[in-house]
Amino acid sequence: MKIERLSQDKIRIFLTFDDLLERGIQKDDMWREIPKVHELFSEMMDQAYSELGFDASGPLAVEVFALPAQGMVVIVTRGKMNAGLDERSAEDEDADEEIYEMEVTLEQSDIVMYSFRDIEDVISVSKQLRSSELTEDGRLYAYNGKWILMLEPALIDSARTNAVIALLAEYGEATSVTYAMLEEYGKVIIASDAVREICNHFTL
Repeated sequence: MKIERLSQDKIRIFLTFDDLLERGIQKDDMWREIPKVHELFSEMMDQAYSELGFDASGPLAVEVFALPAQGMVVIVTRGKMNAGLDERSAEDEDADEEIYEMEVTLEQSDIVMYSFRDIEDVISVSKQLRSSELTEDGRLYAYNGKWILMLEPALIDSARTNAVIALLAEYGEATSVTYAMLEEYGKVIIASDAVREICNHFTL
């Protein structure tokens, strides 16, 4: 579980599928109201407070993005405190489900995105993807000092998706950046057919 502060009142939490499995939670459980999910959210808020000093009291807007290869990205935005919300009784301290006043938004994306520290890794994985005839498509971004290769599932043979993800994981790492953030803050380096363009222009 990785937690980072986006602003004074907003944090981003990245959960891998291993994080979920360790807690006995399946991907589809995030769409259900079950105790394990409440426990996970309480654990995330405790860790956010201990690591970042992020106090999750009061109304919260929670956005959950499910990504196919990466895991889950949870964006938590703290709203304004309502009068009286900060006055908790002793009984409320033990009732986590009553402490958090949440408005939850759930979104699922099939877009595959992996980040790479060096351009050489991007070149290597592109050559592997092309020589294995897995894909020649993709979009390349520069974001926060890293290279991010984005692949849309519509452009990949569904039977080969796992092979594509396995290759990407060899050279890079799953990223917690959502497509919307990448579009807004990232810089497009190659807008289309990134794997083919990289192979055509670079040699190791």
